[in-house]
Amino acid sequence: MAVPGRRNGLMDDGEDEEGPFDEVEGEAWDDLDRDVPPHLRALVDAAQRGNVDALRLALDNHSGSIDDPVEDGDTVLHLSCLYGYLPCVQLLLQRGANLESKDEEGAIPLHDACAGGFTDIVQYIINFAGSPDCVERMLNITDAEGDTPLHHAARGEHLDVIRLLLAAGASPKKTNVYGKTPAELADPDTEVWSVLTAAAASVPDAVRCQ
Repeated sequence: MAVPGRRNGLMDDGEDEEGPFDEVEGEAWDDLDRDVPPHLRALVDAAQRGNVDALRLALDNHSGSIDDPVEDGDTVLHLSCLYGYLPCVQLLLQRGANLESKDEEGAIPLHDACAGGFTDIVQYIINFAGSPDCVERMLNITDAEGDTPLHHAARGEHLDVIRLLLAAGASPKKTNVYGKTPAELADPDTEVWSVLTAAAASVPDAVRCQ
């Protein structure tokens, strides 16, 4: 992954739960810079800091593809979704960034937005996709662990994102490589667990996703 901290809602013991990633400061920025190709550093820095004006300038001066992987297969759109900067996401999509670009773990930008609980970005991505077929594909894309965007939102217990995804057609019965449905990734007896369990119960077994 492109930043330190948790991905897919997983954390090491002793790590706090203030956000989907740990804040990157000081020497950590230098470490990131060393991992990013020089011609992509302006894009990465702007995306990570949420500076939309700097991102616009970097895009204007970028001679490659907007979907060039910058680190660990992440595109700039992945980073903007991971860090939760809606204006940067809007600019990148308006400039033609691919919603379905996959990182090294098979995750698309929507996975990152859902893991972080960024409701405004999730809603914007769904609206921007336009085509029902595109939305359906994104909702069903799985990463290396078989997690859909709904799995990511469930693990982080992001209720508003979960409601959005379910309304858009996400399957509450799809299992990951460990055989877990989204509800099984949430803490029992929470509202998130209740919503996902009720949604799964309303889906006929005949259309259960494997």
